[in-house]
Amino acid sequence: MTDIKKTDRPADTPPTGPEAIKAIPVRHYGRYVAAVVALGILGLLVWAFANGAINWGAIPDYFFNDRILKGVRETLLLTVLSMLIGIVGGITLAVMRLSKNPVTSSIAWFYIWFFRGTPVLVQLIVWFNLGFVFEYINLGPIYKDEWSDFMTPFLTALLGLGLNEAAYMAEICRAGLLAVDEGQTEAAHALGMSQGKTLRRIVIPQAMRVIVPPTGNEVINMLKTTSLVSAVQYPELLRFAQDIGQTSGATVEMLFLAATWYLILTSILSVGQYYVERYYARGSSRQLPPTPWQKVRTHLTSLSSRKGVTA
Repeated sequence: MTDIKKTDRPADTPPTGPEAIKAIPVRHYGRYVAAVVALGILGLLVWAFANGAINWGAIPDYFFNDRILKGVRETLLLTVLSMLIGIVGGITLAVMRLSKNPVTSSIAWFYIWFFRGTPVLVQLIVWFNLGFVFEYINLGPIYKDEWSDFMTPFLTALLGLGLNEAAYMAEICRAGLLAVDEGQTEAAHALGMSQGKTLRRIVIPQAMRVIVPPTGNEVINMLKTTSLVSAVQYPELLRFAQDIGQTSGATVEMLFLAATWYLILTSILSVGQYYVERYYARGSSRQLPPTPWQKVRTHLTSLSSRKGVTA
């Protein structure tokens, strides 16, 4: 018979496992040094601007000035209209670029090559001075006038920004259309759907997940690019700020005021871009990540529950 070795441990005592590992986090002293250096540089910049020869009180005095608010409205109007031209033109050019017709494909390629290869400011000035080439614009019985009267600063700004944006939107839309699997198009054609119907109902809705994020960036970039139209005498936010700065003597202060308004507007557009991207991401993610407001609510709920437990 085999002997069974007895231990002194009682029968009802559970066996002791290995001791828990105590993880000691590694100290990254370089991060602390970098944070101190960054805060020091930030403090020096704040001190330099606070003690500079800048009349900071002029900024709140003119922040809601009638001309400044009018410039904000004109900037937003020009941004919206230019982006509409750019989006419609970009979709058209993308479809032309992907066409099997070599003529339409070549025309779209040349348009994109030309407008992406020349600066926006140069295009604006060229549009404004095309009167040296076309003295009159004659559309027969519909419209006839001198080019200088026809090409107003607003129309110059609209065409210059919108047509240039169409070239960039064409590449964004083309990338989105190519991101959709070709099997989707083949299946739609097998069901008897036409090319246009396939684009509208199958390809474009799926391509929006790729198109929306860079399009949001283009909208924000367009808002800032509108400041260039002051070169063609169109009154927008920067132009009004410069005019007020020249008459009031607060030239630099009005530039800071304009920069503040641009920051406010771009921040609002960034929030809108986030929710639009979230909307089109519903089909690709099983569970969408929480929004910033949902994160705040979760933290507040957890804090209140902890306080209730401790009480």
